[in-house]
Amino acid sequence: MPHPDTPPRPASDAAPGTPPGGTGPARENGAAPGSDRAGEGEPTATAGPTDAHADAHADADSAVGADPAPAVAPGPELPLASAAEVEARTAEPGGIPAGLGKRLHPVTPWRRAWAPLAGLGALLVQDPERMRAAAELGVTWVLVILATVLALAALYGWLSWRVTRYLVTDTELRIRTGLLFRRSAHLRLDRIQSIDVTRPLLARALGVAKLKMDVVGSGDNDELAFLGEAEARKLRAELLARAAGISPDAAPEAGEAPATELYRVDGRTLATALALLGTGWGLVLPLALLIPLMWWGTASIFITIAVAVPILATIWRSTVGGFLTQYGWTVAESADGLRLDHGLLQRDHATVPPGRVQSVRIVEPLLWRRRGWARVELEVAGGGHEAGLLVPVADRPMCAALIGRILPEVDIDAAIASVRPSPARARWAVPVWHKGYGHGVTDTVFVARRGRLSRTHTLVPHAKVQSARITQGPWTHRLRLTDIHVEHGANGSVVARLQDAERAMTELGAQADRSRLGRRAARPERWLT
Repeated sequence: MPHPDTPPRPASDAAPGTPPGGTGPARENGAAPGSDRAGEGEPTATAGPTDAHADAHADADSAVGADPAPAVAPGPELPLASAAEVEARTAEPGGIPAGLGKRLHPVTPWRRAWAPLAGLGALLVQDPERMRAAAELGVTWVLVILATVLALAALYGWLSWRVTRYLVTDTELRIRTGLLFRRSAHLRLDRIQSIDVTRPLLARALGVAKLKMDVVGSGDNDELAFLGEAEARKLRAELLARAAGISPDAAPEAGEAPATELYRVDGRTLATALALLGTGWGLVLPLALLIPLMWWGTASIFITIAVAVPILATIWRSTVGGFLTQYGWTVAESADGLRLDHGLLQRDHATVPPGRVQSVRIVEPLLWRRRGWARVELEVAGGGHEAGLLVPVADRPMCAALIGRILPEVDIDAAIASVRPSPARARWAVPVWHKGYGHGVTDTVFVARRGRLSRTHTLVPHAKVQSARITQGPWTHRLRLTDIHVEHGANGSVVARLQDAERAMTELGAQADRSRLGRRAARPERWLT
């Protein structure tokens, strides 16, 4: 209660700029405290003093028994800044406050220092005249030029490394990159789809790793390259814990969830499976015939190389490259989903997010069927791991068991048994190959089959179906055939071709009801849930 001799505080003593009611000035234009991307607007924080600041002066002046304060010339007051104001005042462009944030590993500047040398070499190879001119300079001058280019590239890389930082806040991961062209990414932790750890051969030798993040609604894969291997794993575990809803204080100590190994692909099985695909060795003979013909017809080594290189790359990816990439493929189960580790020279560590799988493909090449082998591919919202593979090769029971870890409510054998082939009249639309088309449905999934040499069954859970439609051309309309299209959440579409038109119309109406009921019973899509 104020002292009776204390005069009332005049309204002019209130904090300048404070409207009646002491609520402080309104935020301009209704802007949010920050922007998701740098360049979309400057961060706007609440300005001006608060009620607590004004009340503190009032309490001090109205204390019981206090003597009247001597008259002092009025002067400007210093308002107490909020946390948002402090960050807005001290933040550098990119939304990372000055003095905060972490830099990448010191080896990072050298990761692209070789790029100018590769570009210079490409220019020389494309023009024989340039190669002769470079040879006339002599070895000494060539080495000086190469050393200069390498030094400039390393300097640019070092300066870029100096300005690249990242910061983990309570709600997002901020990454600031770019020396000449600044880029700032704000990745919401609750929108993270997957976080993969990649260790190329040289990075493994240096003890560093690359962290790659997939976020809902982001077309690009943001990455941190490179971090120390231990730091990368620790940061990954912290981000996954934050995405799961664990408090910021407890997340750094949560650590990586333990995993139980479910299946490991044997090296001999993998080599045999790649050989039986025939994609690689089937191109060797055509290439052996094509190269002499191209040389005889053009007499140009550059044209011959330009034609041969893409074919050689395909052969490499299908044989040796595929073996090196998929070697040691291991599927393990943890609280944050199925973990995939693979690679002989470059080790990759990925996670299949629970609840994010939109469709499953079971691929059975012709020469694998006799051995009972299959490959399982996934469509995951946001993309992610290597080529969408769950397992490169496994027997049918193991494939069904692994799919059951992702879609426990789906009976794989029942889903495949539900498939009905296209009507016999479909041969007039697609001769021979029509026998590979089929469609089926169960209480949990929509199934489409295609292919005769390489048979593929695609399963889409009803809860993941976004829309369904049918298409029909003039000829298929005459044959009373139609295609059933189902779109899912990974921006993909599954097609059951050449189905009976009357049955397709019935299925189209029933699919909407199945999808609605499936979404009601769907599991949550949060991490670690």
